[in-house]
Amino acid sequence: MRVELFDFDLPEDNIALRPASPRDTARLLVVDPQAQEPLQDRGVLDLASFLRPGDALVFNDTKVIPAQLEGVRRRGEDITTDVSLTLHMRVAADRWKAFARPARRLKPGDRIAFGHGSAERSQAPLEATVEEKGEAGEVTVRFDLSGPALDQAILATGHIPLPPYIASKRPEDERDRTDYQTVYARDEGAVAAPTAGLHFTDRLFETLEAAGVERHFVTLHVGAGTFLPMKVDDTEDHVMHEEIGHVSAEVAERLNAVKARGGRIVCVGTTSLRLIESAASETGEILPWSGPTGIFITPGYRFRTVDMLMTNFHLPKSTLFMLVSAFCGLETMRRAYRHAIDTGYRFYSYGDSSLLFRDTPRNETL
Repeated sequence: MRVELFDFDLPEDNIALRPASPRDTARLLVVDPQAQEPLQDRGVLDLASFLRPGDALVFNDTKVIPAQLEGVRRRGEDITTDVSLTLHMRVAADRWKAFARPARRLKPGDRIAFGHGSAERSQAPLEATVEEKGEAGEVTVRFDLSGPALDQAILATGHIPLPPYIASKRPEDERDRTDYQTVYARDEGAVAAPTAGLHFTDRLFETLEAAGVERHFVTLHVGAGTFLPMKVDDTEDHVMHEEIGHVSAEVAERLNAVKARGGRIVCVGTTSLRLIESAASETGEILPWSGPTGIFITPGYRFRTVDMLMTNFHLPKSTLFMLVSAFCGLETMRRAYRHAIDTGYRFYSYGDSSLLFRDTPRNETL
């Protein structure tokens, strides 16, 4: 499909730079293509009223790490230039894949000293060697530290990699370390937050529990690739960056039981949906999963097992807007986004949310 089909105009005023406070007071646009009123303006606290006892919410419990590292490149004894790395996938105890800026100034064998990104800083708490250089600014770096010691150094040295549409308008601050993290985050490794989950609070969880809605947790470590713009004209030519995910045997068994008794699987965020769909067989059975997924969902995809999706509002021409268009239909989502823009919904990571009902029959196979 042509990428331009997924374009739309978004006024700057619709981009949220801070989350709602409290988190659960954000707006919720309910989109049900098969309902008499396909669009309803509600609030996140109304979520339970659209769910039934026995339905199951699926959350991504990944935890965002301060994966933005600023440093200086060394060749030999010289400190030559400032560089910035955004870690996006761990490949070994001491190795990460990362997006580098400016990547053109790096080559295998270069040493990078991380600290404040200043050439005056001769000592840095963290150093690495460039091992490989790939396409689109990607490099593989091997750190001098490994395992938990490396984790602690990244925590002390790095910064939260705010999405470009926020970072271009204000600097990261201490509030972001809390705001850009779900209240249930526990498995460190994400570069970006699973932002649909940012709306959940203890108060909202109590409401959902009282309504008989189950909670289950999977892990997908969201990578920096989620921020990358599409650089092709046709979706057939786009290659997704892989992300590491895990669905335990226990969670798979419990979600299959939900489906067997007629409950619905409601994914909180596109990351949990992509992982669950990756783990599902063609018959809709959810299997244990551990490893990378590069699933790319566009209109025409036949969903195997997910029934509903709670998600924020996404960028024009993004893989995520393509995903929600596959879930609800492109024209439905174009109408929904026009309505959201016209009525002042707040977009992107810190913005408002939507609850989408799937527009394709559950039993369709790929």
